[in-house]
Amino acid sequence: MPFDAARLLARDLPAPAPRWTGFPRFNFIGGHNDPGQVPAEALAEAAAAAIRREGQKLALYNLAQGPQGYERLRDFVAEKLRSHRGVQATREDVLITSGSGQGIDLVSRLFVERGDTVLVEEYCYQGALNRFRNMGATLAPMALDEHGIRMDALEAQLADMAARGALPKLIYTIPTIQNPTGSVLPLDRRKRMIDLARRHNVLIFEDECYADLVWAGDAPPALYALAPDCVVHIGSFSKTLAPALRVGYAAAPWPILSRLIACKGDGGTGAVDQMVVAEYFSRNFDAHVGKLTKVLHEKRDAMIEAVEKFFGTSAEMWRPEGGIFLWLKLPDSVDVRTLIKPAADAGIAFNPGPDWACNGEAAKSHLRLCFGLPSKEDIRAGVEAFARVCHEQTGIPAISANVRL
Repeated sequence: MPFDAARLLARDLPAPAPRWTGFPRFNFIGGHNDPGQVPAEALAEAAAAAIRREGQKLALYNLAQGPQGYERLRDFVAEKLRSHRGVQATREDVLITSGSGQGIDLVSRLFVERGDTVLVEEYCYQGALNRFRNMGATLAPMALDEHGIRMDALEAQLADMAARGALPKLIYTIPTIQNPTGSVLPLDRRKRMIDLARRHNVLIFEDECYADLVWAGDAPPALYALAPDCVVHIGSFSKTLAPALRVGYAAAPWPILSRLIACKGDGGTGAVDQMVVAEYFSRNFDAHVGKLTKVLHEKRDAMIEAVEKFFGTSAEMWRPEGGIFLWLKLPDSVDVRTLIKPAADAGIAFNPGPDWACNGEAAKSHLRLCFGLPSKEDIRAGVEAFARVCHEQTGIPAISANVRL
């Protein structure tokens, strides 16, 4: 009899992955960035310098510097948090992770048990939603407006949950360049959230994966800067340097950080990746990010102009204050999930809104477009092609004088 490995599989596994066949022509999904902004030659020089100086330490797990990560990188992270996010930290407050995704995994493992409730923004990062659900958590949506979480709604929500004896374990939030809406939570709302978290003894889990990509100058201080006692903070270099360099970080008070370290248990994040990021960014961070944000801002404008031209008034857009995503809504009659295959057949990939929402059905007319990877020319051509597919499938957008398909 032929051997049947399928009979031995564990339960509750995700569906098998399809074979990868390459990117479509118009790739508006994922968190990819602009290839032209990856400083390949400078990274090669940084790698060579770091390896020549410290390469023999690669013989030792964690470069013989302990499980928190490469000390020069932790020093840089602490300085970046201090100068850009208002955080008073040293290398001892920082844990290097394999991307911010591992940070979400670690915090989830530390705090979330099956049956717990986690408060999440009503539109939210798909990866975090999936991780919390896989932990068996119940997700409760926090209402948003154009500036982020509505604190009046959150206060009423927490009061109701307290009255029912069902307070959440965590408030998971992306306050600075929210994913997918691109909003920045104002300082007064940050302070009010902290007051509510302390009042109800709920931990705030702050994800600042995109916080370095703000266009209009500095954002308000990180929540962790305002209240390190009740906030766990994570960040990443995926969006400021390169997603394929799997380097992120977590910052937290030692009683929490020490437990995150104990949960990590992977032998250490890739040492060469850490060395390259530290070597390059310790000298070039501000100049690099300044140039990158200018390019991304121009791409955002190109995408907004294309959506306005080819969708007209059929699309409602959240205008992001930074980052790499445009979140938009089509009329209620459109279920964007029906567009996935015909768009793919036309060489277009987009993120359907239900994947990025706590309540998927409520977001069936929403979608997310990433403008980080494609050129401005491909942004315009891709949005035009997507509008054509949408019109063919739904009659929206209607062809009019200002919408030519």
